[in-house]
Amino acid sequence: MTFDRDIFLQALTSAEFRHGAWLSVALAAVSMIFATVLGFGVALTRISKVPTLRALGGAYVWFFRAIPSLLVLLIIWNAGPQLFPGLRENWFTPFIAAFIGFAVVEAAYMAEILRSALLSVDEGQHLAARAIGLRPHQVLLKVLLPQAVKVALPPTGNEFIAMLKYTSLASVISLRELLTTAQVGVSVTFRYAEYYTAALVYYLVIVSALMGGQSLIERRYRWVSSGTPGRTKDTVTV
Repeated sequence: MTFDRDIFLQALTSAEFRHGAWLSVALAAVSMIFATVLGFGVALTRISKVPTLRALGGAYVWFFRAIPSLLVLLIIWNAGPQLFPGLRENWFTPFIAAFIGFAVVEAAYMAEILRSALLSVDEGQHLAARAIGLRPHQVLLKVLLPQAVKVALPPTGNEFIAMLKYTSLASVISLRELLTTAQVGVSVTFRYAEYYTAALVYYLVIVSALMGGQSLIERRYRWVSSGTPGRTKDTVTV
């Protein structure tokens, strides 16, 4: 049996593959957005001066970094409706279950990325900001975050690309994302090479676009020096 180019092109241009690719990107995007917001909150507890908050943040990171994402998906989709009757309603779709699972797991990793980024800012800048009368939340928003963004961007971009590939795990809860679409085609035609190659092309194109976007964003948040000769001032262009 040889590689059939017509079957490959038919799969590559089919509406099913386009929908599967869109679903994978959408799931990765919404999960990453929520994970970043939740992870930021957890990161703040991790650097808090309150021991109880630090312990809670550390427990969250430990718990969700220790559990495989696949197991979390299975628990949410299969065990969740048994424990919580509200999850038996029609609104609880495979997409929602996958979104919850990926978001809570990824938040643990984003918490560590954001915590490291915040701690990378020199303590002297925090003290200087407080000395000129800025409140703690103003120090965070106007001094720490603009500088932490540059440090957090590269690993965050890598996490988003990894998240896109993790969406293939949602096939176990019947979500018709990109890889599941390829597997359905294979189950009907038994043409493994053609359908899996079509999925491979989609992943390559999407990830290449994401890497290009990441590079543009990183250049926008680059460090530059300005000031008079002999004296430089580091700033972040935004």
